[in-house]
This record gives sequence, C-alpha cells and structure tokens, in this order.
Amino acid sequence: MCAAPFHSRPVDSFRPETPNPFGPSLSRASVGAAEAPLLSLPKGRAERVSGRKLDSLDFAPMLTIANLSKYLGGREMFRDAGMRILSGDRVGLVGPNGIGKTTLLRMIAGEDSPDSGTIRLENRRTVGYLPQEAVAPSERSLLAEVTAHAGGLRALEAKLRLLEEELAAVTDEEIQERLTTEYGRLQSHFEALRGYDLEFEARRVLTGLGFVEDDLVKAVNTFSGGWRMRAELARLLLVSPDLLLLDEPTNHLDLSSLEWLESFLESYDGGILLISHDRPFLNRVTNTTMEIDNRKLFVYTGGYDNYLAARERRKTIAEAAQRNQAAKIAQVERFIERFRAKNTKATQVQSRIKALEKMERVEVDTDAARIKFRFPQPKRSGDIVMKLENICKSYGDNQVYDGLEFTIHRGDKIAFVGPNGAGKSTLLKMLAGVLDFDSGLREAGHHVSVAYYAQHQLELLHPQNTVMDEIRIVAPGDTETRLRTLLGSFLFRGDDVKKKVAILSGGEKARVALAKMLVKPANFLLLDEPTNHLDIPSRDVLENALKQFTGTLCFITHDRHLIDSVCDRVLEVREGTLTVHAGGYRAYEQARALRREGGAAGSSPDDSSSGTAAGVSGKKSREQKRQEATARAALRKRTGPLRQRVDRLESEIEKLSTREKQLNEQISDPELYADPAAIAEVTQTYHRTRKRIRELTYEWELKSLELEAMESGPGSGE
Repeated sequence: MCAAPFHSRPVDSFRPETPNPFGPSLSRASVGAAEAPLLSLPKGRAERVSGRKLDSLDFAPMLTIANLSKYLGGREMFRDAGMRILSGDRVGLVGPNGIGKTTLLRMIAGEDSPDSGTIRLENRRTVGYLPQEAVAPSERSLLAEVTAHAGGLRALEAKLRLLEEELAAVTDEEIQERLTTEYGRLQSHFEALRGYDLEFEARRVLTGLGFVEDDLVKAVNTFSGGWRMRAELARLLLVSPDLLLLDEPTNHLDLSSLEWLESFLESYDGGILLISHDRPFLNRVTNTTMEIDNRKLFVYTGGYDNYLAARERRKTIAEAAQRNQAAKIAQVERFIERFRAKNTKATQVQSRIKALEKMERVEVDTDAARIKFRFPQPKRSGDIVMKLENICKSYGDNQVYDGLEFTIHRGDKIAFVGPNGAGKSTLLKMLAGVLDFDSGLREAGHHVSVAYYAQHQLELLHPQNTVMDEIRIVAPGDTETRLRTLLGSFLFRGDDVKKKVAILSGGEKARVALAKMLVKPANFLLLDEPTNHLDIPSRDVLENALKQFTGTLCFITHDRHLIDSVCDRVLEVREGTLTVHAGGYRAYEQARALRREGGAAGSSPDDSSSGTAAGVSGKKSREQKRQEATARAALRKRTGPLRQRVDRLESEIEKLSTREKQLNEQISDPELYADPAAIAEVTQTYHRTRKRIRELTYEWELKSLELEAMESGPGSGE
C-alpha cells in the first residue's frame, strides 16, 4: 500500500517546511494573510467536548479558509468561500453528491489547489487524509503496514535510549542538566504521540475495525478492497494527526466496526472534518455541521438533525430578505423608468442605476435535484414467498451453514445484520437464486418474482457502455421515451443518458444500477448495501420508496436509520445461526444488551421479541427448559477456565497499574534527576511495566471477546 492516501502536513506561513515524522510532506496549499470569518463556538458550549477536558488550545484556530474559489471541469465549485475550524471541532461536511465535498477535502490535504484564496493550517498542525478509494496495496504484513508511518516515533525512541545511556555515564553537572532537559522534552513528545503504546494501539485499532489476530501477519495485498480500506483507516487513526479528514469512512464497515469507530472518534483528541451519508454516525460523532450550498460554506451548530432544523430557519429568513430586496429593486426600477427622460433627475437616476449594479443580490438556497421514483407495485405473491430447508453451504473448509431453515412470508421487511463474514451476503444470494448451495432445498412461493441488487452491482456495469446502453440490456424492447423517463427520475436528463459509465461518479453508478432493477416489477426485493454511494437526500427517497413498497423485502445495510424506518424485523446472522428480532435497529440493540447482561449472569434472558429464524416463537415446554438448563450448566463448565484467566488478568493489570502510578510519581519528582543512574533505572522499570500492562491488556481483550462469544453463541441457551 503506497503512501499516497495518507498525508500529514504541518503548515507554517513564516517558516520553511521541515521533514515530518508522521508521513510524506505535501505540496503547500495557497497560504496568505487573509482571514476567513470566524467560526464562533456553539452557544453555551460546556468546558468539555465528547467527555474530554478542554484547554486553551481547544479554542485556537486550526484551519482557516478565506476567499476560496475553485473551478472543476469548467464548473464553478466554490466562490469566495470561507470558514474556520477550531481544535475542538468535529465537523460533518454535507451536501448532495457532486457539490464539491471531496474536492474541498483534497484541497485541504494538498492533493488539489484552489484557483484563488487561501487555505492555512495554523501552528504547524498535521493533517491526515483518508480518501474514498484505496490505492495499490502493499506486500508488507498488515501490522507492519499500519505502523509504517511511525518512523518518526522509532527515531524518537532510539534517541531516548541513547540519552538514557549518556545520562548514566556522564558526571559533569552542566551536561547532566542539559541532557535531563532534552530527555524530558523528548519523553513528553513521545508520550503525546502514544509511542509507548504503538503496537498495542495498532492491535487495538485493527481489532476494533474487524481484523482478527491471524490477519496481522497476512500481506495487505491478500485482502479485498474493502478490508484494505479498513487497513488505511487503521493506519490513519494510529498516527493521530491534529486534523482528521475522512471521506466516507463507514462505507466498508459492518455495524459492529462502525459502532467501534464512533466510540473511537468521540474521544479523539484532535479535530475532525468528515464526509458521511450515515445520519446516526453524523449525529453521534459531530458537534458542527458545514454545508456546501451555492458555492459557499455555511456552518451550523450540532449534528445532522440540528442542521436540518437550522437550515430551514436560515432558508425562511433568506426568502424573506429576498422578497424585501425584490420589492426595493422594483421600487428603484420604477423611479428610474419614471424619471429617466427628465434632465433635472438625471443625477439621481444615474446614482440609482449604479446602486443597482453594485447591489449584492440575496441568494436563496436551492434544494438540490433529488431522485424521484417509486418501486412498481408488484403482482401479489402467495403467503409463503421463499423457504430454505436443511441448507448446507461451505467455501472450502469454511462451513457457513449446516442445516439452515428459513421461511419468508409475504409483506416481510427484514434487515440482515451481523459481522462481516458471518454469511449475510451468502444467505441473500441463495434466496435470490444466484448462488448454489451444497445440499438442501430452496422453494419459491406462488407468483414470486425476484429482483436482486448486489453489493458490488456497480462493478457489474460495463464501463464502455452509455447510461442508455446499460438500461437497454435489461429492457431491450422498451421505447426510448419510456427509458428516458425512467432515467430522468434518476437525474439523467438530456445528454446525460449518453455519458459513458466509465466517467460516472460512484453515486451516479448506484443510480444506474437501481434504475436497471426498476425496469421490470418484482414482488420480492433482495438488496445488498443499496445505500452505498448515495447521498442523504437520495437515501431518504429510497427509504420512502421502500416504505411504500407493498411486496416483500430483505436487505443488508449498515444504515441504521434505514433499518429503523423500513424494516419490521431484524435477522441477526452469526456463526451459521439466524435469530429474528421484532422491530428495527433500536429494538435489536436492546435485545443485544439484554443478551450481554444475561450472559454475564450465566443465564439466558427470555426475550419475547426474539424467535427462531422462521419467525416462530411461543411458550417453552418443560423439555425445552430442561434442555436449556443442561446447556447452561455445560456452558459454565466449558467457560470456567477461560473466566478464571480473565479474572487473573484483571487482577494482575490492576496491580501493575498501581505500580505504574508510583513510578510515574517518582519520575515527576525533581530530586530524582540529581542521580543519573536512578533516572535510568526508574525510567527503564517504568517502560517495562507499561509494556507488560499493554501485553496483559491485549490478552484480556482477546480472552474477554472469546468469553463473550462463547456465552452468546450456539449452545449458550439463547
């Protein structure tokens, strides 16, 4: 994986650039003295942001943009735009696809340049940029690649070790004092960069993003594109730059990894500027929303939901101002027309003409064009839409399903959730009939017609085809008028239908793929990540269409808002078993919390909202209760040694943490620095203690996850 997607750039208007230990330097963006309008702090902002105590640096400007103008492909993207980001800000950048969000991030990262204006990073701040698309993968192992940009940390660590040796050997007091001062400065810098925790942090971040222990030694180029993007994200988070620029970071994450990333970013020490079309993600992570509209940047306090309300208020005010201005202009124009021919009024007329020419017209936000469609209301199917009986499916030695039973009824709207690799896409493909299984029976119901939207549907489009060519593949006999009407509802109007697929954006390709699915009506829709690459307005339209759809729906998505709005059941896929939860994503989260509590207590909650994969639930017979009690007893016996190990690890970590605190107090004692040998001994003991804590903590995390999986997996009595 080459270094291009990650950049860290300190910018200082008054000093030449110096080598940067965080990564390759970027070409400097346009830097000048002009100031952008100050981004004021949210009213009533507390002394903490995301649980982190603020200091004076949190209110210092980090990024300043002033008088920014940019043309791209002959189109004006920005005109005299300006804004500031402060150190405590977590900014969500919003606006429809094609409005310039990625262009803005690329300019801040130094990968593109403005046509005019300034982009200034204050006080030699560092920037890390995660683009949407991965670059060529590396042959290094995953762990080595993720820590590759820690070269500056390694150099600092070597210098600290050298200083420790010099302190132990030197006797001259003046030299000792100088070395001690330098050691303290470098040590503070090293700790601020989490140098002592580098490998542990790398493992923690990779685990949070869904990688397992065996993945750490695999070459990065053996992973799929989505997993390589996770590796890029892990590398960026590990370096921890002052300002994170994230372009669609959740696109390749499953729900558990997405929730982990939310928690990580909530406690992130630096500033964040991100693009995302995930509404719950924006609401949880961001405290400021920046909208691109009419080539300007507008800043709102709060997450996405707050932005929507504030935007409506701003639009109402702007419309009123526009009406008042229009009335004033009309009055002036009447004066000009009335007195244009009178010599006695010539001076006043010319004055008013010049005033009109110089007047800055009030612009009202124009709602971006949105896709407009409804799924064709399909022919009614039988009550049972699809039945899978005793299905077995393996990929080589990996058995995904063994004896799977699953029934779908007419009108069901089911969201499939679970970790990556659990078998969600495999299940959806078997239901769609596009993937064979090893044994068992797939039986479609009466009058069932299937439409399948694959996760990688965009990759199935033909780059050399035009948009119209792609639609004709699935509708060869339809008239051009009908096809143009359909494409027009997806914003392909006029000559847009002649565009080659190769030059379309990700969002445009997603719209083509959805349009192809809608040409012929179907009463059973199977959608794998249908919202990927769609902006929030387009997702809202898709959501409304799915809510109005009268057929049967199964879909995979990590869009929690879509799950809550559309589905009536959540199907959890985990380790070859299916568990149905009534309701949307919030109900599913509550069921998971109850299960975790039940597992910790060594018992299984009787959750009436959950049933079998076939949707069957009811009172438990005496035999069922006896079997569950036997299963719980067996589970306690099987997990006993593992639980004991977890308890021992917790106890040992607690003791070492107490020792670390004592050593830290010794290091902070000025009297220690009178004895160079004591300094070396205490610091070495301190480092060994911290290293041991990291090792035990990592083992504790793995064992705890293993214990949780055993308690909540098959045979746990749930």
